[in-house]
Amino acid sequence: MSFSFIRRLPMRRSVLLFCLASSLTNWSVANGQEQQPVSVRRPSLETRDATEPTIDLERERLFNELAEEFAAFDRLGNLVRRVSKLVKPSVLHIEAHKTEERGGTRESYDEAGSGVVMRLENDELWVLTNRHVIQGAKPQEILLRASNGNEFHPERVLADSSTDVAVMKISQQSIPAARLGDSSLVDIGEFVIAIGSPFGLSHSVTFGILSAKGRRDLSLGEQKIELQDFFQTDAAINPGNSGGPLLNLRGEVIGLNTAIASSSGGSEGIGFAIPMNMAMKVAEQLVLNGRLRRGYLGVTLDPDFTVADIASAGYGLISGALVKEVRESSPAAAARLQRGDIIVEFNGKTVDNDDHLVTQVGMTSVGDSIPMIILREGKRYRTDVVLTDLK
Repeated sequence: MSFSFIRRLPMRRSVLLFCLASSLTNWSVANGQEQQPVSVRRPSLETRDATEPTIDLERERLFNELAEEFAAFDRLGNLVRRVSKLVKPSVLHIEAHKTEERGGTRESYDEAGSGVVMRLENDELWVLTNRHVIQGAKPQEILLRASNGNEFHPERVLADSSTDVAVMKISQQSIPAARLGDSSLVDIGEFVIAIGSPFGLSHSVTFGILSAKGRRDLSLGEQKIELQDFFQTDAAINPGNSGGPLLNLRGEVIGLNTAIASSSGGSEGIGFAIPMNMAMKVAEQLVLNGRLRRGYLGVTLDPDFTVADIASAGYGLISGALVKEVRESSPAAAARLQRGDIIVEFNGKTVDNDDHLVTQVGMTSVGDSIPMIILREGKRYRTDVVLTDLK
C-alpha cells in the first residue's frame, strides 16, 4: 500500500508584502507619476503606553476563556483514553488463512479482522466477530492475537450467514471480557469509539458519533446479509475493523463493526455496525443450538410498497408492510392473515417496511405468542401469531 501526500505551503508574509509593493510601484510608473519615498508613521510613546495594558488584559481574558473551554474538551479526550485503555485487552486481532478455488486454481491468502471477548453460556469466554472474517478457515487456520502479544487458536467456531455473526470459544481466562451495553438505549448523536485492526494495524482506536439507526437495505457485494438492522457511524472504520467493538463512552460494547460504504476502499465517514442486542442474541443461539433459530411467519411481502401507498389508501402517513401471499399451514395462516393486509405493528413495535418486518420476525423467539396490528379494508385489527422455526 502506498500513500501520497500533498503539502500546501502558505505564502510568507514578507513575500506578500513585496508583491503588493511591487504592484503599487508599477502602477505609479505606468501613470507617469514619480515614485515618492514612503514614510511610516509610528504611534507615539504616550499612545502605546495607553493602549498596551488594555490589549494585554483582553488577550489574557481570551486565553483564560480558551483554557476553560479546553479543560472541558480535555475531559472528553481523557474519557476516550480511559475507555480505550480499559477495553483494549478485550479486543483480539484475527488472522484467518483461507484457500479458495478461482479460475480452476486454488489460491491461499490471509484475511485480517478483529473480535471482542464476551462471556456467554456457563460463563465461558467466546470471541464475537463477523462471519466473513473467518469464513472458510478451520480453527487451526485462525490466529488470535491479544493486546499483550500472546497468540493462540480458537477451540470451536460457530457462525450464522443471515446476520454475519460468528463466535469462537477460547480458554485463555487471563483475557478480560468486555462489558455489554444495551444497544436499544443508544441515541443518534452519541459519541462512540471503534477499536479494531484497520489494514492489519491491530488495536487502533477511532472516535465519532452514531449517525443513524435502522439501516436495513444495504447491498454488501457478494456478502448477503438477510437480517439487517445496522447502526451507522462516522467513526473511521476500514478493512480489518470488521468484528471489532463499537463502544459508548461508558466503555460498554453497543455494536459489532461490520461494513463500510466506500468508493475508494477506505473510510469515508460511513461505517455500519450490528447492534449488540442483536449480535448477542445470535451468539447465544449459536452457543446453545449450534445455529440461529429464526422465526418463521409464512408470508410474502411487497418490497415496492411505501408509506405513500398507505396514505393513498386513506390510512394516513403511517408505515407498514404489505402482504402479497399467505402460505398454507403457516403461522400467518393460523393467525388469519390475508392477501392485502398491511402489517403496521409487530410485537409492540412499529413496522417501517418489509425489510424491517423480516428482521423482526427472524430475531423473535420461536414458540412465543406475538401480537400484531394489521390494516384491512379501512379498519384496524389485532391478531396473535405463534412463530415456528425456519429450517
